[in-house]
Amino acid sequence: MNQVQSQTSLFGYLKWSIIVTVVGLLLGGVLGWQMTGTVSGMLTIFFICAVLAVLEISLSFDNAIVNANKLKDMTPVWQRRFLTWGILIAVFGMRIVFPLLIVVIAAGIGPIDAIVLAAVQPDEYARIMHDAHLPIAAFGGTFLMMVGLTYFFNHEKDIHWVVVLEKYMSRYATIKGVEIAFVLALILIFSNILDGENSYTFLTSAIYGLITFLVVELLGGLLDASQRAMSEAARGGLGAFIYLEVLDASFSFDGVIGAFALTQNLFIIAIGLGIGAMYVRSMTIMLVEKQTLTHYRYLEHGAFYAILILSVIMYVQTLYHIPEVITGLGGASLIGLSLWSSIRHNRQERVRDTDLASGEI
Repeated sequence: MNQVQSQTSLFGYLKWSIIVTVVGLLLGGVLGWQMTGTVSGMLTIFFICAVLAVLEISLSFDNAIVNANKLKDMTPVWQRRFLTWGILIAVFGMRIVFPLLIVVIAAGIGPIDAIVLAAVQPDEYARIMHDAHLPIAAFGGTFLMMVGLTYFFNHEKDIHWVVVLEKYMSRYATIKGVEIAFVLALILIFSNILDGENSYTFLTSAIYGLITFLVVELLGGLLDASQRAMSEAARGGLGAFIYLEVLDASFSFDGVIGAFALTQNLFIIAIGLGIGAMYVRSMTIMLVEKQTLTHYRYLEHGAFYAILILSVIMYVQTLYHIPEVITGLGGASLIGLSLWSSIRHNRQERVRDTDLASGEI
């Protein structure tokens, strides 16, 4: 990214997110008025949209950091494609089409009927979505767990935040497939805890999540290798784009399902989560252009720890209900702690450099 871009102000990065927030909340208010015909009803829907947006943002700090980590190695063309087409897929695909697709498959009805069901019978729509939570949690949890473990099981990784743990994982990364073996063992443990049909559903969905990760990794490697053969400069193209889209989908599972705890109305959910998704896009752009991951060395670590925590929570949610606020605060706390550790490290480095320059060391 060039120097002009890196000097963009915070408002410059958040401008479109703020515009979408204002438009979305106004639409939420209008929808509330049409649904209830009362000021209190309008304010209630307005408030739910705002809460959903905050929920999505809190759950997606780690998503933005991981996106930025991948985007910094992508070509400018593919960066722009992800930040335009990719965000459209994230907002409309995961926040609108994905919930409808679940109902279409689970209820065996057509897309139009699913939309009608969401508008006319929101309680039934919410029930179908709730029943689909187990396979979604198993699939998404497995995919995210592989993302997190692959980052830490890397023998070339030389910067460690939690030194003892990360050095241990890095040392054993030379054992081929160690992270796959770990995830498979965890899948077997949870599938044995669950009973009957739930056990089979969890097992198959988790295996599909594992296969999806491996296929995306393989496809990404093949596509990007193909591009490198055509041009050495064409790094991080279609393969990285597909990886980020599947990753964003996995991150979105928890937020979409959790949103039904606040409202059963698909359109309210789409407004609230869509607002949140725009802030994720803005944060991603800012992290890339400001090169924040370079300045704060442990921030990326915090994001991947948050991914691992989220994946475990999604597994545990197949057994017990865990409030979404815990999920959001857990991830945000880890990222905040990693940011504080990074600032502390930078301060110590400056003091050491000053002492070296003055000849005290």
